[in-house]
Amino acid sequence: MIRVVIADDHTILREGLKQLLLASEDLTVVGEAADGHEVLREIRSREFDVLLLDMSMPGKSGMELIKQVKAERPKLRILVLSMHEEHQYAVRAIRSGASGYLTKESAATQLVTAIRKVAGGGAFISAEVAEQLALSAMPHHAEGPPHVALSDREYQVFRLLVEGTAVSEIAQKLNLSVKTVSTHKARLMEKLAIDNAADLVRYAMKHGLSDDPNQSQ
Repeated sequence: MIRVVIADDHTILREGLKQLLLASEDLTVVGEAADGHEVLREIRSREFDVLLLDMSMPGKSGMELIKQVKAERPKLRILVLSMHEEHQYAVRAIRSGASGYLTKESAATQLVTAIRKVAGGGAFISAEVAEQLALSAMPHHAEGPPHVALSDREYQVFRLLVEGTAVSEIAQKLNLSVKTVSTHKARLMEKLAIDNAADLVRYAMKHGLSDDPNQSQ
């Protein structure tokens, strides 16, 4: 029996995921978490096999949370569930310690397969993500576009800025001070050689880093 903990801040989504999993005889849901603090509580108090983790929850989340979970429970398998389609998010999640990456859109058809695969010691990622990971591991591979050099936190801030989120709102969402977010913003814009919000959005569209299906890749 594969024991799963579901971590997502939306109650309705957690219920839906739970029903999907409980329809399989070899899967059972042993716990739930609505934010990063509850995730850490679950991993410290319960034995289970797979953490189904939403990338965007209140407080500690994303790459930072994946790294902390792996530091405390190195053998725990993490399957990331994200609304972000683009590969850069998946590559960063895998590098942080996740064993798989699944978009919420494809969860209905692929979730059970993905959980079984990561629970069995495998990885569940798209061919494109696998290729990016392989290329980045090659010693003579070119550095790639500027956004690859952003830290995980800078990349998180970058994505929120592209979505039109204000610095104060980003600070609240990521549980950081406005000054810290402003510092991340300044650094990422320097790394991308960009000096205004419009160019930031254009950069995201050019490199396929936007979730808007109407924007070109």
